[in-house]
Amino acid sequence: MKSAVLMTALLTLGLLSGCATSGNYCDVARAIYASHDDTSETKRQILVENEKMEKLCGVRP
Repeated sequence: MKSAVLMTALLTLGLLSGCATSGNYCDVARAIYASHDDTSETKRQILVENEKMEKLCGVRP
């Protein structure tokens, strides 16, 4: 019985540790740069993401 409780506690701890966050958006966001091989749609999406980073974090790519 004691080992079942210990195993349950360890399993719960292991599952919960996988849910930890690494920080907010501005801590992990990085500018995206387009290449000449990117399509127009990809370049548009890159621009949208970089503008979002600038608005939320005050950082220009």
